[in-house]
Amino acid sequence: MQFLKTLDAIVVRIIQPILIVVGLLVAALLTVGIFSRVVLKTPIFGLEEIMLLSIMWFYMLGAALASRDRSHLAADFVRVLSKNPKVWRAASIVSTAISLGVAIMFVTWAWSLFSFGLERGQATPVFAIPWWVSQSSMFVASILFVIYLTRDLILEITGKAIQPGDPSAEVE
Repeated sequence: MQFLKTLDAIVVRIIQPILIVVGLLVAALLTVGIFSRVVLKTPIFGLEEIMLLSIMWFYMLGAALASRDRSHLAADFVRVLSKNPKVWRAASIVSTAISLGVAIMFVTWAWSLFSFGLERGQATPVFAIPWWVSQSSMFVASILFVIYLTRDLILEITGKAIQPGDPSAEVE
């Protein structure tokens, strides 16, 4: 299992700097775009294309890291309805199993979209960036979702569940 922990650490070390750089890039591009429209009274041609591509990767990689850390949004009303930890655990297992099923469907959908983009060869109008560049972000993230949800399901079944938002989330 040490191999999985090492692989997980490598993935995080790759994704986190990308998120920082892309986040700063999007903020800078948005600022430049607003400045050029408001102050210079002229838009920058193609700026939206670069921003869209960057935002897609930013969102999807961020969602993958949130899935890894279990810090994504969750509506856990079971703890309000019941005080029984066994009920909480059962609900958590069912919830994670359903999420895993949806994530597997997301992988197939994202692959279909990505392969469609490859086949069609569509590109953005200004810079001719292939659409599959942004569509691939969904495929990459969906694979990471399945990996982390599989981990979570195994840990919940074995009673070693990672608490939501735990920064030390690791693959066991």
